[in-house]
This record gives sequence, C-alpha cells and structure tokens, in this order.
Amino acid sequence: MKERTLAILKPDCVQKRLTGKVIDHLLNKDFEIVCMKMTHLTPQTAGEFYAVHKGRPFYEELVKFMTESPVIVLALQKENAVANLREVIGNTDPAEAAEGTIRKLYAESKGRNIIHASDSPENARIEISFFFSNKELIENGYFK
Repeated sequence: MKERTLAILKPDCVQKRLTGKVIDHLLNKDFEIVCMKMTHLTPQTAGEFYAVHKGRPFYEELVKFMTESPVIVLALQKENAVANLREVIGNTDPAEAAEGTIRKLYAESKGRNIIHASDSPENARIEISFFFSNKELIENGYFK
C-alpha cells in the first residue's frame, strides 16, 4: 500500500535554483507528486509548523531561515514513503550524508540543508494537512 509524506524544498533550494534537480531526483526514485505548491512562509506559519522545536537553541534561526524566501511544498506518495524519502535525502548534516543523497549533492550545511521530510507516517499526515486540503490532493496518484 502506498504511503504519503511531505517534503519542503527550503529557501536555499529555491534561491540556488535547484528545485528542478531535486524534484527530478525524487521522481527518479519513483515518488509520485500528489500535490505541490510554492508559498512564502510567514514567521507565524513557520513557527506553527516547527512548533515541536520551540525552545530549542536552533528554533529562532530555523524560523528566520524558512521565511527568507519562498519554498516549494510537496505531498509525495510511494510504498514506505516516509522512510524512503528520509533515505533519499540523507543525513541532516550533508558532511555525514551518504553519497548520492540530495543533501550530499546540494546542501551546504546542517542548517541550510535544502529539504525537509516528515519523520513518521503520523507526522506526515499532520504536515500534509498543514499545507494542503483533501480536495487539493490527487486521490490515488497518477501511476497505475
């Protein structure tokens, strides 16, 4: 059964004009895009999305970074999508990421790491609904 997950192409990805390469990488790993949009997060929206990190030393810097320019938000679908996407993007620190992963290829630092991915199926559902309504999502994907 296919599972859904959320990815966010972060401001550094958009600023460096890497969005096409990252999306192509995801498609080549057999992810289906069931919804996608570009948005510019406000401090309030980014703060709500990353509320789980509130109080941690990096929280303010993360919110500032996520609001500095537009992002591209994607709802993705695939078998074991959450675990598979986390494998495809690599370690948060690009210096520790496996060869061929998105972060190894494109990220410059642990803080500016190109892409966000949901960390569990439960969080994926919450995160997808944060950005997309049910009527926006393609119901069964597009690959038969």
